[in-house]
Amino acid sequence: MILRKIHCSVLISLVVIANLLTSCNTATVTYKPNIIVIFADDQGYADLGIQGVVDDIQTPHLDQLGMDGVRMTSGYITAPQCIPSRAGLMSGRYQERFGVDHNGTWPLPLDEVLLPQRLKEAGYVTGMVGKWHLDPNHVMEPWIAKNLPEVAAKPRNERRAADISADIRKPYYPSERGFMETYYGPLGRYWANFDLDGFDQEYKWRPDPRFRLDVQSDAALAFVKRNHDAPFFLYLAYFAPHVPLEATDEYLTRFSGEMPERRRMCLAMMSAIDDGVGRLRQSLEEYGIDKNTLIFYISDNGAPTKMIKEDRTLEFKGGAWDGSLNDPLIGEKGMLSEGGIRVPFLAAWPGVIPAGKVYHEPVISLDVAATAVALAGLVMPEELDGVNLIPYLKGEKSAPPHEYLFWRFWDQTAVRSGKWKFLKAGEYEFLFDLEPDGVESENLIHQYPEKAAELKGVLEDWAAELYEPGVPEGPISQERKWYNFYFSADTAKQTN
Repeated sequence: MILRKIHCSVLISLVVIANLLTSCNTATVTYKPNIIVIFADDQGYADLGIQGVVDDIQTPHLDQLGMDGVRMTSGYITAPQCIPSRAGLMSGRYQERFGVDHNGTWPLPLDEVLLPQRLKEAGYVTGMVGKWHLDPNHVMEPWIAKNLPEVAAKPRNERRAADISADIRKPYYPSERGFMETYYGPLGRYWANFDLDGFDQEYKWRPDPRFRLDVQSDAALAFVKRNHDAPFFLYLAYFAPHVPLEATDEYLTRFSGEMPERRRMCLAMMSAIDDGVGRLRQSLEEYGIDKNTLIFYISDNGAPTKMIKEDRTLEFKGGAWDGSLNDPLIGEKGMLSEGGIRVPFLAAWPGVIPAGKVYHEPVISLDVAATAVALAGLVMPEELDGVNLIPYLKGEKSAPPHEYLFWRFWDQTAVRSGKWKFLKAGEYEFLFDLEPDGVESENLIHQYPEKAAELKGVLEDWAAELYEPGVPEGPISQERKWYNFYFSADTAKQTN
């Protein structure tokens, strides 16, 4: 009897191992892989070595991530600005569906179901490190008017972050939105319930004046140390190369020679992120979970080049060029041209998705949530706007993942379908063919008016379903300077 029990136990173990090995080579897994989403801040399309655009960047670990997985050349974010792009990522839905069109609207609504909430229900330990930026701020006009009329009565230039109390902000913290463990904060202080040695601690704001990117990398490693033996979801939101620019000598000395100081600082900050990604992947390997972990690397929007890439003194801490580059794409942060929304986009899962693959079909950050939900074994919610990318990246599905991708931001709207992109910026309309290089070099709207009309109609149908329905029809306002700089008015069809 004892011998029979031993044989049965061995047989069961062998079956479990066989199922696990089989599942590693299929799109539908029978276990829950770890999922890591690394989100850079204001990093332009050019600034990964593997992109092959510039030769001054040093990102060997991120380049290796791309070589170990798939580099998506048409990877998009949902908005050319921080808050809406993060809202889209975390919800898996076009953020215009719940009113977060730009930084001056609403915090991420409390009734939106977020990706960490879904994965927590599926048995994941959920963790967040770095920049959140989805809680209320003092420039969110409609939210301030509705919730804090005494603040709304102040002139805008007299409002301060302190006008919104911690009690009002706290329900919007990542720790209240499905993340079980956080080391939340862009720099200087962090809302954390674990320390950098991996031990539990009581939630409170904790100061740490060290270089912010090293702190964020340390926190990510501490989270993995705590949770390597359970399925986990880690959202690592590096605060770089967004201003204020800063770096230590360890990273700055890697970049000598003549160059704008803002470019040098950006390269150093990207090098710090790269070191952190290298340390993180080494940790996964040491724990034996590297082949059971899917990693996404994406930027939240294109670089703010401020048109002329002025090398302003580093003492200037406000909005300025962050040193990053969008080449060869046209435009920058704040624009729905490719330079504002087309970003570095990598995915790696050794043994599951192909190594060294370059994927050209358009994908978007919304696909992260849908992919994670599918891998967690959950039923795909109808409200999600993304798709599970794994079958496409593996080559099991040959059709493009999306028939259409949509954007609306300030006075701009856009839609991409296959190689075609229709862009409306106030009274200006453009139609671009994005094959083969993705550069919006020639407006073809006069050559293909039927295609432009077709895409405009699809765009208007989508916009009619949004929280604030419709496409902007008035003349372009704050974006006008960019469109005058990057595009000739002579080539734009004017609707007014």
